[in-house]
Amino acid sequence: MKQLSLSIVFLIGILLFSFNVESKNFVLVIDAGHGGKDIGAPGVKTNEKNINLEVALKFGALVEKNMDDVDVVYTRKRDKYVTLQERANIANDAKGDLFVSIHTNSLDKRAKGRKTVQGSSTYTLGLHRTKENLAVAMRENSVIALEEDYSTTYQGFDPNSSESYIIFEINQNQHMAQSVNFASLVQDEFKTTAKRVDRGVRQAGFLVLYKTSMPAVLVELDFICNPTQEQFMRSDNGQDKLAQALYNAFERYRKLGDSASVPSYAPPVEDEEITDESGEPQEVENNSGITYKIQFLAGRVKLPSNSSEFKGLKGVERYKDGKMYKYLYGATSSYEEAVATLKKVRRKFKDAYIVEFEGDKLKK
Repeated sequence: MKQLSLSIVFLIGILLFSFNVESKNFVLVIDAGHGGKDIGAPGVKTNEKNINLEVALKFGALVEKNMDDVDVVYTRKRDKYVTLQERANIANDAKGDLFVSIHTNSLDKRAKGRKTVQGSSTYTLGLHRTKENLAVAMRENSVIALEEDYSTTYQGFDPNSSESYIIFEINQNQHMAQSVNFASLVQDEFKTTAKRVDRGVRQAGFLVLYKTSMPAVLVELDFICNPTQEQFMRSDNGQDKLAQALYNAFERYRKLGDSASVPSYAPPVEDEEITDESGEPQEVENNSGITYKIQFLAGRVKLPSNSSEFKGLKGVERYKDGKMYKYLYGATSSYEEAVATLKKVRRKFKDAYIVEFEGDKLKK
């Protein structure tokens, strides 16, 4: 009888342990960029640090109000200076499941069109592929100069030297696919909910993303150097719309679950041409609509349309990137449908991931 009682107690213990593991809340880390002595990009009537904080708090409030299974962690909730390393430490110590760093864009005072430029963009970690992306990363990373002995803290990283940014190519983030998928949702919501000009999902070397050990993005809400966009971002209405866009994207991301998780990720090559099995450019309708496809295979060998390497997939597309042939499957205009297709393809190709086309061009 005593042995039976012990067995029951042991069984209850296992069930309680399993329940605690499975009931772990999702941890969302919201990072309001800049703060305190670091004002970020200046505007005419406000500055970046204030806009970032207001949108971050409103985004977090929406999550806290509507999602009981999510714990929101803030890197700052007031006008406080926090180093990039401390922000990453807060996220890592909280064992975050997603890191969202909120920023406001700007152009140099000497740049042409700085008062008319507009649009939102969302960045994931990676090597910059345009001078514009590098410039944004350099501006955001330059805040480490406010720290004492920053060269030691960041292992000699120089935010103003393009050579330092090679580390972001050598050390690809293992959460890249999840980050890219969330970034795509954010951009979609910025465009539809906040009515922002869509400047796309981009990659660049941000230290705050590099230091986090979870899916992570950095959003640039719009350009504070444009007086019209500054007014929108400093208004309650504008901040509410931006926060709602972030919340909507997060809600969609949660519903998709772990479908974006893969062990490795290769960033898509920009502006590559799709070819058919004869090697000639495939005739694709030239339109501005967004099409999602699954990239599942790459290699130096040009495979025929009935290749056994495709493991039964039909209607495969191919494009050439340098000396590599890359293979795509399942074109659709629906992101959710692409995610559903991705789940099926990963049963055959575990490293498959979603790429996004605008017309017949791979979207930047």
